[in-house]
Amino acid sequence: MLHKDNISIKNKRVIALFLLSVFFLSCFEGKKEPTTIGSSELTTTVTEPVSRDLTEIKQSGVLRMITSYSSGAYFLYRGIQVGFEYEMLKEFARKNDLALEVVIPGENENPYDLLNSGAGDIIAANYTITPEREEIVSFTRPYNLVNQIIVVSDELGFQPESITDLGGIPITIRRNSSYYLELKELQDQGFDIQINLVSEEMDTETLLFQVASGNYVATVADDNIFYASNKYMRGLVKGPVISERDEIAWAIRKNGSDLEARLNRFLYQHFKYDENGVPKRSTFLNVLRKKYYEGSSQIADYFNPELQTTQFGAISPYDSLIQTVADEFGLDWVMLTAIAAQESKFDPYSESWAGAVGIMQVLPRFSEVPKDSLYIPEHSIREGARIINEHLDHYSYLDSTNQWQLALATYNAGMGHVADARRLSIDQNKNPNEWSTVSESLLKLMQRRYYQHARYGFCRGIETVRYVNEIMNRYNTYQAILALAETRSMPPGVFGIKTLN
Repeated sequence: MLHKDNISIKNKRVIALFLLSVFFLSCFEGKKEPTTIGSSELTTTVTEPVSRDLTEIKQSGVLRMITSYSSGAYFLYRGIQVGFEYEMLKEFARKNDLALEVVIPGENENPYDLLNSGAGDIIAANYTITPEREEIVSFTRPYNLVNQIIVVSDELGFQPESITDLGGIPITIRRNSSYYLELKELQDQGFDIQINLVSEEMDTETLLFQVASGNYVATVADDNIFYASNKYMRGLVKGPVISERDEIAWAIRKNGSDLEARLNRFLYQHFKYDENGVPKRSTFLNVLRKKYYEGSSQIADYFNPELQTTQFGAISPYDSLIQTVADEFGLDWVMLTAIAAQESKFDPYSESWAGAVGIMQVLPRFSEVPKDSLYIPEHSIREGARIINEHLDHYSYLDSTNQWQLALATYNAGMGHVADARRLSIDQNKNPNEWSTVSESLLKLMQRRYYQHARYGFCRGIETVRYVNEIMNRYNTYQAILALAETRSMPPGVFGIKTLN
């Protein structure tokens, strides 16, 4: 449930480091034993997927993306949600009129269980298609090809050029990674391969950092992850390729045939093979690849530890200011941050077509602050907080979740349109205090037979419904990231961020 009380954040410096770094190392113990399914040793407890295909997803209006907090999949950049996987799936959601919700597995949570239990709808985390994984989930058509390469520390003193050069070198990987099968196959072929298994919490980027730091001698990584990590890590040496043209795809439930078909149509527009087996990528996909994997100095700078804590807060550039203002009004600072991200992407000079300005997109005609002052972050945030607080007070008799949802809708559409929607809900013998019914009425106010009788007329309800849903989803994602940082709290500079490959 949501409350107006401000959420205290312990160990702020550690959280900031966590959110703004992907390569911190970590070692975790005490994981449960894997449950064997067929020949698989992938940890899973939910063996039968729930019935939630494209029809149910469309009815809810939300596609839930299970992913990891990493430089390639998903991360926060100045409070804005970005990442290769996120942007690609966001485009699919947009084309299918869906909001995209991010689900980050928590401590001891399993992506496959989250998927098959219905907590998420798709795993988008740079997954290689493997026979073990196909026993548990289905895969879409591929959207990328990668090579698996050995990566060694420069402290080794030489660059391995072939598999035979790896003799006597311990290669550190996770059992559940796609790399394990390749190394086992090389062992079966008679190569002298030493496998050092570590906790499943040790993701690819964390292992690369440990290799760069000299804590491990060697590991395995997909070439796209290696090239991205090599921009902000020092001490990595590229070794031989052990697997070529591995296909990367999204994982979905085995009974999600309609979702799979829709995803495949989308992916075919962006990635396909020509008659010679050469991959052809769309302009959109090539832009994403360049942005996150091939040549973005901006992303490399973002993950540079020397630039992080002095430039950014835990979530946004205005964390400290937002927390101060939230304390003044007794508001939840994480929610206030989610609103600012939705309204302006934290751009203090943002202006809307309707004349709203500043970080909180306040309409000057409804503000107690002069327009010029609304471009000043402190004034905009404080004025936005004042307005949202008034709306919360107006709905103070509701439970906290519906209180926030209706307050957000009012902040976006105005008191009049929300009042019309609530009256329409009453006319249809539905509860005007439930966001689920009010949101339906807001959508109806786009139809002439309903808005012609409304006091405030036509309302573009779909924008308001999306606005509320996206803020609530962003709020939940921010909370999940902060909670993950709290549960893994340790000395500054020591963090592991789960990135499955």
